[in-house]
Amino acid sequence: MPHAFKFFRAGGFDQARIDTAADLLNLKDLDQKLWVALSCPTTGIEFDARTLALIDTDYDGHIRAPELLGAIDWATARLTDSSVFEKKLGGVPLAAIKDEAVLAAARGLLPEGEALVTVAAASAAEAEYAARALAAWEAAGAAARPLGDTTEAACAALAAVREKLDDFFVRCRLAAFDARAEDAMNASDDSFKALGTAALTNSHADIAALPLARVGASATVPLGAGIDSGINPAWANRIGAFRETVVVPLLGARPGLSESDWLAVQDQLAVFSAWQAAKPAGLPPEAEAVRDLERLARYVRDLLPLSNNFVAFRDFYTRQPGSQQWATFQIGTLYLDGRAAELCIAVSDAGKHAALAGLSRICLVYCDCARNGAKQTIAAAFTAGDSDQLMAGRNGVFYDRQGRDWDATITKIVDHPISLRQAFWSPYKKLARMVAEQLQKLAASKASAVEGKLAETAATAVKKVDAPPAKPPAQQAFDVGKFAGIFAAIGLAVGALGTAAAAVVTGLLALKWWQLPLAIAGLLLLISGPAVIVAWFKLRSRNLGPILDANGWAVNARARINIPFGTSLTQVATLPDGAERALTDPYAEKERPWKTYAFIAIVLFIALAWWTK
Repeated sequence: MPHAFKFFRAGGFDQARIDTAADLLNLKDLDQKLWVALSCPTTGIEFDARTLALIDTDYDGHIRAPELLGAIDWATARLTDSSVFEKKLGGVPLAAIKDEAVLAAARGLLPEGEALVTVAAASAAEAEYAARALAAWEAAGAAARPLGDTTEAACAALAAVREKLDDFFVRCRLAAFDARAEDAMNASDDSFKALGTAALTNSHADIAALPLARVGASATVPLGAGIDSGINPAWANRIGAFRETVVVPLLGARPGLSESDWLAVQDQLAVFSAWQAAKPAGLPPEAEAVRDLERLARYVRDLLPLSNNFVAFRDFYTRQPGSQQWATFQIGTLYLDGRAAELCIAVSDAGKHAALAGLSRICLVYCDCARNGAKQTIAAAFTAGDSDQLMAGRNGVFYDRQGRDWDATITKIVDHPISLRQAFWSPYKKLARMVAEQLQKLAASKASAVEGKLAETAATAVKKVDAPPAKPPAQQAFDVGKFAGIFAAIGLAVGALGTAAAAVVTGLLALKWWQLPLAIAGLLLLISGPAVIVAWFKLRSRNLGPILDANGWAVNARARINIPFGTSLTQVATLPDGAERALTDPYAEKERPWKTYAFIAIVLFIALAWWTK
């Protein structure tokens, strides 16, 4: 019988519940079209880095579905009791280990009476074995350095000329084998003629391709210095370095290097090359069981919670606000503008991330965070309140999953509707801002004109004091036509406004008293309705996928964030239960009674007009 998976509905789609070991072991049979993610990065998420590195068998920095399934199969094959996956243990019990080598390593590690190998203990044992192997390797290195601290440099100098020296001595052997080969083993006349027509330097490739030196039976490589040394110019510097770092320290100074000398220096440095090649990359072969024990302990502890953040986003969609249950991609909480944003994602490049994450239709605030010299960039989703006070340069505090506080500064904002309330009031706020800006511009313009006039008047007064009396300037004639046009334009504008106002008032007066609230409500809906409708569609289509995809995930579902769930991801400041609140503000601005009088007058005017209608 196929395994019967259970599903829960969240984010607008069905997600598999991975509650038991049976659910975990049968994931290979679950259609991957039903998996929420098919790949996730090994960095930038809150999960044990060592466990992720062990699962990432191709070392490409991503965990993919086959690698997760492979880890489950690997662990299951080494357990006698797979139910340990669902017990939330900190490691693997001795009684559950099937592999004999791993079991022996566990018994040798645990003190008498203990039955659980924790992840910490297994990791410490693996590190200890690695340290032992490295110490043994380093101890052997003392005997593998014939030239002491300069041995490594000597090996590098030898490697730089090895191929060319081998080539030279093989050519010499052929010349010794048959005298007719000697001319062929040296550069031909045609080779030099071809070089004669080119612009040459010592590093020219055609020169470097020529033999290292004059080839002959029993010939040696000249080791002298200078332009008449007999060495190919393209190889002179490298042969010189080889002479000073290898030949002289090992064999002493000599005019030439014979083939037997060449073999001798290679033999003396071969021990160092062999020692370097033997450097342990991890544990020695005899300690494989200890490494497998650590892997098994980590898999028993981590595979079930990892699957619930990979095959399903259970920890994200079932988390209660303020709880300690977090999804792997949630790295902390940003406190800013009287709110706590709990959906915070690690970001490496805000610009590249925003290009794709903007498709999520979620208001994202990118912040640079700093703490004791360390830096990181986050993207925080604001899903409650409004964006009126969210702007680049504002500061907040980011708390990571370990409770450490970081200074956070907004650097970029991807603006999208946050709430229906914000959408309803947005037309009026835009109008108020526009009117305020125009009034400020007008006031600034008038103030500038007045200041300029005062300055001009003062300058004129100073000139009059210093200058002799002059005849008064002739008075300009009043341009009636010019001012008539201005007055006419003003009159038309005032008339248009008055006509519009009169039409509105007349329409309102024509209504019955109970129709007035309906008319005002309809007017508000007419103004705010389009913005609210657009915001409603955007809020309903918010999608977590692009935010994670921009971070290297392969999200396989439309992970929606609807209005109620989105509101729970951003906590707005509220007074605690039972708090006392004093409503009297001693520094509040004093109310002007004329506002009250004006309101009463308008109400009385409308009531009187309706009564006498």
